[in-house]
Amino acid sequence: MKLKDIAEALGGRLVGDGSLEIARAVHPAEAVSAADLALAMDAKMVALLPSSPARAAVVADGVEIADGVLDGYIAVARPRYALAGITDLFERPVHRDPGIHATAVIAADAQLGRDVTIGAFVVIGPRAEIGDRTVILSHGSIGADVRVGTDCLFHPGVRLGDRVQAGNRVILHHNASLGADGFSFVTPEAGSVEAAKTTGRVGATNQVLCRVHSLGAVVVGDDVEIGANSAIDRGTVSDTHIGRNTKIDNLVQVGHNVTIGENCMICGQVGIAGSVVIGNRVVLAGQVGVGDHVTIGDDAVVGAKSAVGTDVARRSVVVGIPAQPRDRVFDQLIHIGRLKSLFAEVAGLKARLKTVEQGREKD
Repeated sequence: MKLKDIAEALGGRLVGDGSLEIARAVHPAEAVSAADLALAMDAKMVALLPSSPARAAVVADGVEIADGVLDGYIAVARPRYALAGITDLFERPVHRDPGIHATAVIAADAQLGRDVTIGAFVVIGPRAEIGDRTVILSHGSIGADVRVGTDCLFHPGVRLGDRVQAGNRVILHHNASLGADGFSFVTPEAGSVEAAKTTGRVGATNQVLCRVHSLGAVVVGDDVEIGANSAIDRGTVSDTHIGRNTKIDNLVQVGHNVTIGENCMICGQVGIAGSVVIGNRVVLAGQVGVGDHVTIGDDAVVGAKSAVGTDVARRSVVVGIPAQPRDRVFDQLIHIGRLKSLFAEVAGLKARLKTVEQGREKD
């Protein structure tokens, strides 16, 4: 691939020799030949270029490269976005053997589209439908009446329960689970949780826990990506929904009846309780916990480790335990930091007041 072709694909500004042949994209310190493209999109990386064997690089717009350091380079306005384009150009697709492996178990009435790849020890249940060019790698399990769209990629160990629906171009990473039953139980009489919520005390004990069955399923929109070991539970009556182009990280738990909108980012170890409604373009940072029946508005951002127990307004930024507006939390932290000096001032005032009172008593 020529440097000028990469520049055109990235929409970047080409400086120098665009005819350079590029074999791979690398960290500047890991370059071994002139065919390597050094990714030097921050100041620390630029400093490595003079000693790198690479003769071409990608840098941030406005960076000055001294004469003789490179034969050509690409300047990009938004380095992180450019990185997405570079990794797309140099992607190394996951290995797959085309066709259906001899050890796969496929129900007689399952329907497979054109050019589908089914790996070793995959099980596909009755009446399931798998779209064209979809790849299901080894040890996957696809339940009865599942609908999977076109051009999907399911990594090893993916589990789809009965009636789950996945759109087109969905990526599910290792051991993702979609369609397990929701964690939903009830006691014949008001139990300890209900008493604790209303009175703040435990006034009853849970002698019997009755299972609330999950009649719904999970519906996943187009271009959704779900990380390794994440779990999305089916709904109790209605379906659990994941909106188009939403990205879910590893080790995320999405409870029953949850609705997540489009273009959301749900980061690692987030836990979302049942019946939560999350709008479009919402970001939940790592280890956020969301209580049941909470609504989070469009474009909201929730900071890492926050505990969301009440509704979050659209376009707001909240952090903390419990989650509060960011500016309010920062004010509280500043005031907490001033407590030591405040206590010292109060102690000094008390000592002075005591001296004054003692003087008055003597008079």
